[in-house]
Amino acid sequence: MKPCPPPDANPKRPARLTLPEGACDTHGHIFGPAASYPWNPARGYTPPDALPAAYEALHKALGLSRGVLTQPSVYGTDNRCMLDYVSRNLDRMRAVVAVGPEVDDKTLATMHDQGARGIRVNLADPGGNPFASFADLGKLAQRLKAMGWHIELLLHVHQMDDVIGEIRRLPVDISIGHLGYMPAAMGVTHAKYKAFLDLVADGRCWVKLTAPYRITALREMPYADVTPFARALVACRSDRVLWGTDWPHPICPVPMPNDGVLTDHLAEWIPDDAVRRRVLVDNPAALFGF
Repeated sequence: MKPCPPPDANPKRPARLTLPEGACDTHGHIFGPAASYPWNPARGYTPPDALPAAYEALHKALGLSRGVLTQPSVYGTDNRCMLDYVSRNLDRMRAVVAVGPEVDDKTLATMHDQGARGIRVNLADPGGNPFASFADLGKLAQRLKAMGWHIELLLHVHQMDDVIGEIRRLPVDISIGHLGYMPAAMGVTHAKYKAFLDLVADGRCWVKLTAPYRITALREMPYADVTPFARALVACRSDRVLWGTDWPHPICPVPMPNDGVLTDHLAEWIPDDAVRRRVLVDNPAALFGF
């Protein structure tokens, strides 16, 4: 399995802005220890340990009050690593879990009590994705609707022509990470991205400003080629935009960024203080129920 480098162990405090009280990191992961939480054999990479203490130190350094952990593909549908932590910190933590179509209502209810507020379906890097079709996902979505949950899709928006209709038919809100996960070199005016913005404009699609290093064509920060994508999303529906660290940055194809410097991208992406507060505080509270 492809190994991943660890995150920068000394995150700086952002130099260009101070995050508002209640700011939320809506996309992070914790990993390990492997002896307690074994990896999924179908995983596409093997991360180093990224334990709760380091995650909390990151939030302290950046000035974050809340967090949402997203189930990584390396654990498949075994959500214990994440939920064991989130359930002990319900005052400030939520989770997005991975489940299969066979999951029963009792299990979903237990996960809700542990802080889960949505499910993740990884269409880009499946790693054991259990849904064979959108028909299966749609059936589960009917049950999620009653719980107030959403569905997070990891996909490349420039490759979603065959699923955009299926996405619109889902009866719950969806979220899409990594600014849509389209290479920045394709350009924000690309027809595929315009179609994605149309989906966001409908109001039932949330987008996470996460992992710019996954779409940039540049090797070093600032990732200036990503800025037009972030600004286009904010201009389209600032009430549907979220932000997250993607800590500890699994599958980082460029030199490992420092999280404080990475967070400073927000000064360029969302220069207006009131809009930035909406993205960092109000929107996460609405979607995740803080």
